[in-house]
Amino acid sequence: MKAVQLRGYDRTPELVEVPDAHVRDPLDVVVRIGGAGVCRTDLHIIEGQWAEKSGVTLPYTLGHENAGWVAEIGEGVTSVSVGDPVILHPLATCGLCKACRAGDDVHCVQSAFPGIDRDGGYAEYLRTNARAVVKLDSSLEPAAVAALADAGLTAYHAARKAVAHLHPGKRVVSIGAGGLGHIGIQVLKAISPAELIVVDRSADALKLAGKLGADHLVVADGSEAQAVLELTGGEGAEAVVDFVGEGGAIEAGVRMLRRAGNYYVVGYGGTLAVPTIDIISTEINFVGNLVGSYSDLAELMVLAARGKVALHTSTYALTDFEKALDDLDRGLVRGRAILVP
Repeated sequence: MKAVQLRGYDRTPELVEVPDAHVRDPLDVVVRIGGAGVCRTDLHIIEGQWAEKSGVTLPYTLGHENAGWVAEIGEGVTSVSVGDPVILHPLATCGLCKACRAGDDVHCVQSAFPGIDRDGGYAEYLRTNARAVVKLDSSLEPAAVAALADAGLTAYHAARKAVAHLHPGKRVVSIGAGGLGHIGIQVLKAISPAELIVVDRSADALKLAGKLGADHLVVADGSEAQAVLELTGGEGAEAVVDFVGEGGAIEAGVRMLRRAGNYYVVGYGGTLAVPTIDIISTEINFVGNLVGSYSDLAELMVLAARGKVALHTSTYALTDFEKALDDLDRGLVRGRAILVP
C-alpha cells in the first residue's frame, strides 16, 4: 500500500510502498483511510521536536487524525463490522491499567499512538484496536470529520474542562480561530452559556469566528490584552483557552485572565514564564490539555451529527501531501487540511 513516511528529521517525507496493514491480534481493527488530518504537530515531528518524546524508530508513517471504513477485524471484535464508517481515537489503549479503568484512557500506560510512536494514517490503511474505534452516524463522511480525531478532540477536551466553571454571566476568551480554534469556538457555543471573546491576528479568521457565534472579536495587534480588559470591566475573563501557545499569545493571554481564573494551554511551541508571586497572589491556574478521552470523542461526534460542530476543510490527494504540509506551514490553510487516499 502507499504511505507517506518520515525517513529522517528535517527532511521532506516520502510517498513509498509499504506492506499492507493486517490484523495481528484478536482486538485489532484495520481501517481503510477515508481522510487523514494534516496537523501542525506533523510539522513539529518533521522538525524533530518529538524525536526524544516519542522514541519512534524511523522510517515510519505520519498521520494521527484518521477516519475511514472498517476493512478487517480481529476475532474478538464485536463493536464494529467490516464496512462501518468510523473515526479513530488517536490512542490504541490497553483497557486494563488504572487510567483506562477510570475512563482517563488518554493517560493509558501501555498506549500506542499511531502517527506519533507507530505507523499512522497518511496511508491507504491503518491498524488500530477496537478501543480506538468510534462508529460514525450515517450523516457523517470520514473525510469531513477526520481532523476531529485530534484537533477537534483536543478542543473539546479543553472546552469541556473550562465549561465546568463557566456559568451564565461568565466570560471566556478563545485565543486563535484557526484550525484548532474554530472547532473550540463551536464547542464552547454548543455547551457553554458564557460570553465568548475571540482573539486572532487574521481578519478572515475573526470573520469566521463571528459567523460561528463569537460575541466579541478582538484583533491580535499588540493591544489585544487591553481590549479584553475593557470588554470585561477591567477584571479579565474567568477562562482563557489558548489554541496558539506561541508567538506572544501566552504573554497576552495571561494578562487577559482575571483573579482565580483558569488558563487552558492547548497550542504549544512557546514557553510559559510567569513569576510565581503572580500565580499565588491571584490564584490563577494553568491547565494542560492532551487530546481527550474516548468518551470525549464519542460526545463530540454527537455534536457533529447534530450539526453543532463542523470542520472547515481543504482536501488534498495523498500524493499531494507535500503541498498540504507546505500550505499549512505557510499559513495558507483555513480550517484543516485533509489528505484523501
